[in-house]
Amino acid sequence: MENTLPTSDQNFVESLIPQKFPFVMVSGISEYSEEHLVSGFEIKEDNFFVHNGIFQASGLIEHQAQSVALHTGYKFYLLGKEAPTGYIGAIKTFEAETLPKTGDYLVSEVKIINEMMGVTLVEIVTKINGEVIAKSEMKTVVK
Repeated sequence: MENTLPTSDQNFVESLIPQKFPFVMVSGISEYSEEHLVSGFEIKEDNFFVHNGIFQASGLIEHQAQSVALHTGYKFYLLGKEAPTGYIGAIKTFEAETLPKTGDYLVSEVKIINEMMGVTLVEIVTKINGEVIAKSEMKTVVK
């Protein structure tokens, strides 16, 4: 399987994260480096986190965490290895300016702040049409 960026190949993206349908909250990668990743996700009506046409804050957090998992998964893909399973270790901050609606396309930038002994500190900014709608800082832990 050879993939180049950007990609919205759903099968490829899903192969990089431990979550499976219907709990997948990422659908593309547009940029990757050791220190960052830009992911995308279109919110559909049948999404687990959509209530009355609104994507809930818990869905935004899950999208951001899966974006971090996507960074790890793509890193291991490039190394030719299977990615480890990761978990949210702690959410230091989370702010949502607005909640997205069905049909919105989220673009999230993950910035790796520090990575040591399986614990990664990240900052994540999520935008719709270039406007920031959510920010967070979290720690993830790989198994």
